[in-house]
Amino acid sequence: MHKHANESSRLFNVELSPETATGTWKTWNLFAWWMSGWHSLGGYTMAVGLFALGLSGFQMIAAFTAGIIILYFTNNMSGVAGQRVKVPFPVFARASFGVYGANIPAILRAIVAVAWYGIQTYLASAAMMLLVIKVFPSTESLTQDSILGLSSLGWICFLILSFAQLIVLSRGMEAVRRLSDFAGPAIWIAMIALAIWVLARAGWSVDFSYRTVEHNSGFFGMASAMFIVVAYLAGPTLNFADFTRNAPDEASVRRGNAWGLLLNATAFGAISIVIALASVKVYGEAIHDPIALMKDIDSIAILLVAIIAIGTATAGINIIMNFVAPVYDIINVWPRHFTFRKAGVVVAILSVIVTPWNLFSSPVIVNHFIGSVGALMGPLYGIVMADYYIIKRQQIDSDALFDDTPGGKYYYNGGYNTNAIIALVISGVIAIGMSVIPAISEWTPFSWPVGVALSAIIYCQLSTGKSRALGTVTTD
Repeated sequence: MHKHANESSRLFNVELSPETATGTWKTWNLFAWWMSGWHSLGGYTMAVGLFALGLSGFQMIAAFTAGIIILYFTNNMSGVAGQRVKVPFPVFARASFGVYGANIPAILRAIVAVAWYGIQTYLASAAMMLLVIKVFPSTESLTQDSILGLSSLGWICFLILSFAQLIVLSRGMEAVRRLSDFAGPAIWIAMIALAIWVLARAGWSVDFSYRTVEHNSGFFGMASAMFIVVAYLAGPTLNFADFTRNAPDEASVRRGNAWGLLLNATAFGAISIVIALASVKVYGEAIHDPIALMKDIDSIAILLVAIIAIGTATAGINIIMNFVAPVYDIINVWPRHFTFRKAGVVVAILSVIVTPWNLFSSPVIVNHFIGSVGALMGPLYGIVMADYYIIKRQQIDSDALFDDTPGGKYYYNGGYNTNAIIALVISGVIAIGMSVIPAISEWTPFSWPVGVALSAIIYCQLSTGKSRALGTVTTD
């Protein structure tokens, strides 16, 4: 890209440009990225939560695996596109939404990411607080008060973790890569240790036919479970280009996804379900919160290893899944005013302001607000991918992504592509409706595939229809 031609553009920031793509994120790094992405308290809770659909242990593992296969293909599409164009997601989205219109998907993705960043930090701080109380019992007195819904010890642990994560982010994407390389494998040690401990207490046997409820256990229940797994990573799938732009070649992306998803994520789902089934024999019910299991661990040494691993892993998933995305999104909205470090500080502050422990304790807020915005991840993915693979035929002019002059290739109508916005509004309303209307709640898991398919079809129809009317073909 000819940097000198675009430095005057109010779209340009050196951290957004292809020139800063490092080429250092190879197969192992992306494999570790996926390990960091899956191995978390949230990932375990999501996997075990599939029991609520009335599935047996065997059915859950099969549905989880099917969801992983879908994620493998969708992340190959977004990841390879990012590697080719070498720009982060909000810049990539300028090709489909327009150079200014790309702020729409950027802000929507940032809202989801900041909320979950705060929630994941809070969950990790809860694990940290448990360890502090075990080691220093006198600190339990600091848990008796409430400041905006969180105890004094809770605030101390939360702010310490927030600051530690910010230190990593302030060192840039290479520090993120190194943390991911460490955090990904670390949590496997904790998960295997936890599995062995629970299985030993369960007499080394589990009942794979166990169900919590006796309904919905057929094809519909398994399809629902499959798309719940896909929707869990809908946000990171959308902005996977933030990371794969730094991959040296397409093969690294595909291999990293194969090892990190097909092998690693499937194994993580299986071991999470085995832990839950073992907990049924020990406690009489499937334990959805691994921290609740840890409270029964008598050995301080084992507890220390488990909680350090989970705390590190949660910080890892937080940074790669929920921090980098809004940082790039903020830079994209105000390129002249923000660096990676400054945008990171803004995200960290916002994640405290939203008091994530209150968000997490309110299913209404999580399901309706975060769920509604999250439901838009499908339509956004459908539009951006349909534009790249079908309309643009895998050809994007990276220089033009920073060109805000009228008549620029991606300037469209005043900087906004109305085709993309119309497709987003129509498919988005339907996807959100499927997510929040109680009368059709059983169809909620299908909001992601419906949003993807509907937005892609509408966008392609509008784009090809308009080009035919103008007597042109929009291959760019």
